[in-house]
Amino acid sequence: MQKIVSHLWFDKEAKEAAEFYVSIFPNSKINNITTLHNTPSGDTDIISFELSGQSFMAISAGPLFKFNESISFIVHCDTQKEIDYYWDKLSAVPESEQCGWLKDKYGVSWQIVPTAMDEMMKKGNPEQIARVTEAFLKMKKFDIAELQRAYGGK
Repeated sequence: MQKIVSHLWFDKEAKEAAEFYVSIFPNSKINNITTLHNTPSGDTDIISFELSGQSFMAISAGPLFKFNESISFIVHCDTQKEIDYYWDKLSAVPESEQCGWLKDKYGVSWQIVPTAMDEMMKKGNPEQIARVTEAFLKMKKFDIAELQRAYGGK
């Protein structure tokens, strides 16, 4: 059992959201759905699921809480094709797109990040890091080739 599990609170869409996320990420599945009856929120679905082998929980428990950008999920991508895939599948609020961040149709924030950028930021000298930072601050969806050009000083 995974020691720490992310738990997402939805108004009514927990099952729908879990099914949506499972359809996008490989090595994903819904493990269990339990419906609790006669709760203060009415009937409440509790869903356990996995995304890329990582455990999550979701609950449909009413409109008491809303998602915001203070919590997001990072998706590390090895290729531009992978970045494009997750961006196309998840992004639903164009005005929230900035620096690799997007918001899905449920209001959950995601960061679609190239693994190459992590290496650039760890191994680069101060000038390289500054150029990469300047480049990505102008981006909505990350462009790996453009980040590599900035890192290389081109």
